[in-house]
Amino acid sequence: MLAAAGQGDLIWGHSSARDPDGRGVWIKAAEWGMEEVTADRVHLVDDQGAVVEGEGARHSEYPIHTEIMAARPDVGGVVHTHAPHAVALAATGQSLRPVSHAATYFFPPEVPRFTRTADLVLTRELGRSLALTLGDARAVFLVNHGLVAVGRTLEAATVAAILLDRACAQQLRTHAGAAAHPGRRTRNLCPSASTSTTTRPSPRSGTTSSAA
Repeated sequence: MLAAAGQGDLIWGHSSARDPDGRGVWIKAAEWGMEEVTADRVHLVDDQGAVVEGEGARHSEYPIHTEIMAARPDVGGVVHTHAPHAVALAATGQSLRPVSHAATYFFPPEVPRFTRTADLVLTRELGRSLALTLGDARAVFLVNHGLVAVGRTLEAATVAAILLDRACAQQLRTHAGAAAHPGRRTRNLCPSASTSTTTRPSPRSGTTSSAA
C-alpha cells in the first residue's frame, strides 16, 4: 500500500509490527523496497538491534520502531517513509492545518516536529528522543527527512501515513492556489483555541469517531 501510494523510496523506508510475544518488532530486511516485501523478507529484530528470527540485513534505523514501541504500549504498528509531500510541507516550517478531510485525522493538536537531526535515526538515544517528540500523537514530522506514523495495528499505521501525506499535498495545493490569486481573501480554517472536540475518520472502519 505504501509503495502504491507513492511513498516508496528505493530500498529506504520501513514499517514494523509489534511481536505478540514481546520479543521486538517484525520489520522488512534492508535490501528490499516496499513493493518487493514478501513474508520471507521480513525478520524479527530485538531492542538491541539483533536479528533473532529470519534472514537478511537489518535496517539501521530500527531504533525508530523499537523505541516508539517501548514508549507507547498502545502502538502495534510503526511506519517510517520519505513521503514527498510531508517532507515538503515540514521543510517550509508550516504546521499541518485542517484544510482537508485527511488532515482532521491528526489535527488538533498540531503534528509534532522532530528537528534534532535530519539524518538517519541510528541510535537508541535518538530513537528515544523521537518517541518523546511523538508523545501521544498519531504521527510526527522528521523535518527534512520524512514522517513516522503509528497505530494500534500496522494496518492503522499504514493508513495514517497515507492520510498524512495526502493532507500535506492538499495543504500545499491550497497555498499554491492562494498565491496564484493574491487579491482574494483566504479563510483561516484553523479551529479556535476554544475547540475541544473534533470528529475524526477511523482508518479501520471508514466511519468517524469523536475525540477530545
